[in-house]
Amino acid sequence: MPEEIIINAAAVYTPLQTIRRASIVVRDGVVTSLKSEWSSRIEALNLKNYVIAPGFIDTHIHGCCGHDTNSASTTDIRRMAEELVKHGVTAFAPTSVTADHETLLKIAKSVSAYMEEAEGEPLGAEVIGLHMEGPYINPEMRGAQNPEHIRKPSLEEFQEYVEASRGKLVIMDIAPEIEGALQLISYASSLGVHVGLGHTNATYEEAVRGIVAGASRATHIFNAMRRFHHRDPGITVACLQNPHVYIEVIADLIHLASPTLRLVVDYAGTSRTMLITDAISATGLPDGTYSLGGLRVTVKEGIARLDNGVLAGSTLTMDRAVRNVVSLGYSLRDALTMASLTPARSLGLEGMGCLRPGCRGDIVVLDEMLGVRGVFVRGINMYEDY
Repeated sequence: MPEEIIINAAAVYTPLQTIRRASIVVRDGVVTSLKSEWSSRIEALNLKNYVIAPGFIDTHIHGCCGHDTNSASTTDIRRMAEELVKHGVTAFAPTSVTADHETLLKIAKSVSAYMEEAEGEPLGAEVIGLHMEGPYINPEMRGAQNPEHIRKPSLEEFQEYVEASRGKLVIMDIAPEIEGALQLISYASSLGVHVGLGHTNATYEEAVRGIVAGASRATHIFNAMRRFHHRDPGITVACLQNPHVYIEVIADLIHLASPTLRLVVDYAGTSRTMLITDAISATGLPDGTYSLGGLRVTVKEGIARLDNGVLAGSTLTMDRAVRNVVSLGYSLRDALTMASLTPARSLGLEGMGCLRPGCRGDIVVLDEMLGVRGVFVRGINMYEDY
């Protein structure tokens, strides 16, 4: 494993700044130098026709390529890590859906076990912790969550998840209006778990109470949320208005119409809006029938739905999300910020989502069509197509 890599690129996106004709040095997994001139050293990797940016961070992903977080298997998590780098992802949070208590405990243990296994050297995209979407959600807004296992918050049960994950539970999505939710939001936040408000029918006032209690994320904004009305603004407006709340968007142009996506980005800004995929195991596979949390999902023309027509996650990848945002007229810098720096900041991941001295050497190499041509995780070459 090389201790140092030097890359010459057409440009480096930090992502907040753009450095042209740039060279970047990564030593022992950390960026040590970034200059606006190409290195003449013979060992430099010349990628002068490409741009490089911080690796993408997907904080909400259920599966891909036939592998599913809810399988509770370390093998599935590893296969996800190996596949996601091909789409520019250098870090992700495997995300569970509502399930029975024992299954969720197994998932928590598997994520923790995998993280310990991969601690010495990355095996692909790095796992940053477990994201639990449910089971403490509103059944009226369950979306593609299995209603059999939706339940009221339990501090005792939650503590078991924290212990099973060995402290690796980083995000939990909760409906703030249900009985016991505010107490759990406060307790989870006090332990450093980032709480998302999701699958919820909360009013504006109920959402504000959830934010005051400690919630800091809006789970796939507008989706599985109380609808906006001019006399009943609901949770979406509460989240968009609050500067402490990060906003998840599924930028597949299906979950959010283009004008709605623009509304979110223009109002919340790129410093609060973050791209997620909400991808399921069908991602990267042909149309057909799949499963999500025990529910049958049919994928047709790349769109995943339950038998009742409800959207069931997505088949989106992070590189396609970036391209979609750019297609709406946003700058590449803005799109890359929402795919890397903002997700990192939403979880307090110091030194991630950025490329400047002191940051981690997590790099994605992009061609002029924004296709992924290479990926480095902690300076280690994980994928190349150049």
